[in-house]
Amino acid sequence: MTRILIIDDDPSARLIISRSLAREGYEVMQAENGKQGLALARQVIPALIICDWNMPKMNGLEVCRQVKSDPELMHTHFILLTARDEVSDLVKGLENGADDFLSKPANPSELRARVRAGIRLNKANRELQRQKRILEEELAQAARYVRSLLPAELEGEVKTRSYFLPSIQLGGDCFDYFWLDTEHLVVYVLDVSGHGVGAALLSVSVQNLLRSARSDAIAIDLTQPQAVLTKLNEAFPMENHQDMYFTIWYGVYDRRQRQLSYASAGHPAAILVNAQGTQHLGMPSLPIGLVPVAEYTSAAVAVPIPSRLYIFSDGAYEIPQPEGGIWGIEELTKTLSSNSHGLGAMLQQVKDMKLEDDLAIVELYFT
Repeated sequence: MTRILIIDDDPSARLIISRSLAREGYEVMQAENGKQGLALARQVIPALIICDWNMPKMNGLEVCRQVKSDPELMHTHFILLTARDEVSDLVKGLENGADDFLSKPANPSELRARVRAGIRLNKANRELQRQKRILEEELAQAARYVRSLLPAELEGEVKTRSYFLPSIQLGGDCFDYFWLDTEHLVVYVLDVSGHGVGAALLSVSVQNLLRSARSDAIAIDLTQPQAVLTKLNEAFPMENHQDMYFTIWYGVYDRRQRQLSYASAGHPAAILVNAQGTQHLGMPSLPIGLVPVAEYTSAAVAVPIPSRLYIFSDGAYEIPQPEGGIWGIEELTKTLSSNSHGLGAMLQQVKDMKLEDDLAIVELYFT
């Protein structure tokens, strides 16, 4: 049975409204003042509240404000009972969260009509909230699945540390690293355009394809960065993926040669830090999937021991600042290169900044 709460310091007004609504089959409860009504509302969670505006101690506006600020009651339909008809009064009521108004004394027919409309809205709101909770749980499950696909940290002569934070529950950033054999370490970071389920699915698809190639299920030579990007561009045209494309930085470290081969498709340059200084490892190129035929080139660089390599998405530096502008690639480079614990220093720098994009960063430490 639908619960309705009447809050009014006038006992005769409560009685008239209560009898009228009880005849309609509603479960009607009463409170004689705002404080008592608020306590009863939190206890029974009514579908609808009819509350007098003018009451001592706590008036209807304050009751309405507190009801609408309570997560358990915020979707309860709230009707203010008032003799006021000035526009400024109605605006004040709406600003405090009132959903509807009813002139006092209440006309029985108007009362029943407004209550029926309010109950319908309450049911619709509660159904929307139920669907929202289901969707949020499904998104949370999907986010947990995406996180489960990220690689565990490596130890040994190449150590890895990484950080991943989507701007919402699901994002389009992804990374992976693995020893292809005893001599070659593959590492990449990719960033799909957009956010949400579609972007996450595309990033997982790319990751699965590259992992399949690792086991020779798909013919891609993962030791050749240029060939990998060309193959990805053929496999993921944007017209087949809801007009989404992605950027990627892909590298292969040769342990014997102490050399890093890499290629980039529209992605931010990686940062290599060692005793010789700081190098940006990148090249101008088109993102994957943007055009059917794109040319990608690879480059190689020596990796002195010790060295640190940072690969990241643009969300690691395109972070809005309170004073305006963004944090920027220069500040990110400065933070990563000036501290032997670059990733930790960077995360400390951005911990209080508001992210508007996914953030993914991988640190490789060569010893």
